[in-house]
Amino acid sequence: MRTKISIDIIELESSNYHLILPSQFEGNKNAYWVIDTGASKSVFDKNLAGFILSEEGETEDLHAANMSEEPLKTSLGILNPLFFGKLKVDNMKVALLDMNHINELYQKVTDYKICGLLGSDFLLKYNAVIDYKRRMLKLSV
Repeated sequence: MRTKISIDIIELESSNYHLILPSQFEGNKNAYWVIDTGASKSVFDKNLAGFILSEEGETEDLHAANMSEEPLKTSLGILNPLFFGKLKVDNMKVALLDMNHINELYQKVTDYKICGLLGSDFLLKYNAVIDYKRRMLKLSV
């Protein structure tokens, strides 16, 4: 199955671009992700507990560039089913972090409320291809 999803390219500062991907949780609740090709693991805002199916008590070290020199301790979670275009994703594993600081940054230039960062774990699993010219993300399984 292949799906194409329109992305939005936001310029947060001069020549500082972020790719925004819409998704939809069951029940038609929109959620917006930043595509982060440099992140090894996808991250979700732990403040959005209504979208988290389960939280694992274990913590893991998350090495986050520009957040701190030391790895961050995070809990792991599994999200409720959600859709990226026509692609349904069940049991998506994510690191759970407080993303208030990211949303404060975004509020300065856009109305998007960011729920998470899509990292290489997701992008590789779904064979993601970013088409900058057409502002599209292609996913396939």
